[in-house]
Amino acid sequence: MNAPTNFKDLEVGFDVPALPGMDEADIQTPCLVVDLDALERNIKKMGQFAKEMGVRHRVHGKMHKSVDIAKLQEKLGNSCGVCCQKVSEAEVFARGGIKDILVSNQVRDPAKIDRLARMPKLGARTICCVDDLANVADLSAAAQKHGTQIECLVEIDCGAGRCGVQAGQPVVDLAKAIDAAPGLKFSGIQAYQGAMQHMQNFEDRKAKIDIAVDMVRRSVGMLKAEGLECDIVGGGGTGSYYFEGTSGVFNELQCGSYAFMDADYQTIHDENGERISEFENALFILTSVMSHAKADKAICDAGLKAQSVDSGLPYIYGRDDVEYIKCSDEHGVISDPNGALKVNDKLKLVPGHCDPTCNVHDWYVGVRDGKVEVLWPVSARGKAY
Repeated sequence: MNAPTNFKDLEVGFDVPALPGMDEADIQTPCLVVDLDALERNIKKMGQFAKEMGVRHRVHGKMHKSVDIAKLQEKLGNSCGVCCQKVSEAEVFARGGIKDILVSNQVRDPAKIDRLARMPKLGARTICCVDDLANVADLSAAAQKHGTQIECLVEIDCGAGRCGVQAGQPVVDLAKAIDAAPGLKFSGIQAYQGAMQHMQNFEDRKAKIDIAVDMVRRSVGMLKAEGLECDIVGGGGTGSYYFEGTSGVFNELQCGSYAFMDADYQTIHDENGERISEFENALFILTSVMSHAKADKAICDAGLKAQSVDSGLPYIYGRDDVEYIKCSDEHGVISDPNGALKVNDKLKLVPGHCDPTCNVHDWYVGVRDGKVEVLWPVSARGKAY
């Protein structure tokens, strides 16, 4: 769904954490706060990078799960569409008006395939990934049943060790089967190297991508020899987009976290050994101090249920005198050796991993110049099927 235009029936503190026009100081916690200026700068910057590299940018909607942010990425960053990971997630974007959607994953369950085949009726170009010949017949049957077209990318396992076929002849064989199947269209290759996105060393990341690029280049050449052209050669993430974007082979990037930037992505290094700094922190978990019974510890209201800590604990934005050190379900423990904090003080936490953190919240509170400017629903929250 899109952001509601009428908030008169929503109650702050029960339905929503804030309303447009409120002071930032009055936002209820814990909640997700977006620095709108930083978000817009990040979106524009990635859009400019893609333009300079001569590639398209298909933004990864699984990160924010927000129709409103996806539309902002189209408007400010000239994105060509979205990719996401689940059919229900894709349906949210289609129903919200996004016209070009890639499910960058395999769709195998019959009910999910049927829903995928109906998506073009919502006005959306519908694309999915394939890595198994048996899947081709099922997708074809569903597309014919509904009188629609499903576009397919052959996924290559280019180092992540998850889904995908081996490069070369297996790609050609699968692409030819797709091309011959009624209701389907072969549209290219999916080659996302996810295993290296967070490797800190620049040269280590580059070495992994060099292998992936060679796989993709060889496969594209073999496809061309068979008369099969790739409209999409997609991949790339926030940790590697500059490699794929300048490869001369990839023509679509699939970056997601760049828009918000989390703590884990900020640990990776550029070619000079410096932490990457082209994108700013735009997403925060706003939290309040709820107890200071211990002189050297403050307790805040953002614990495990407000964030994902699979990539590490959050850090406290703009402070070096206090540190978030551990959490339980409903509490976060903050080391405060100098007693700098007091009850009801608000702090901004930069989450370790933005994607799963966003998925446990209902709303984004967009803030500019100390005021709540907009409230966006996390449109595809919980859409995991």
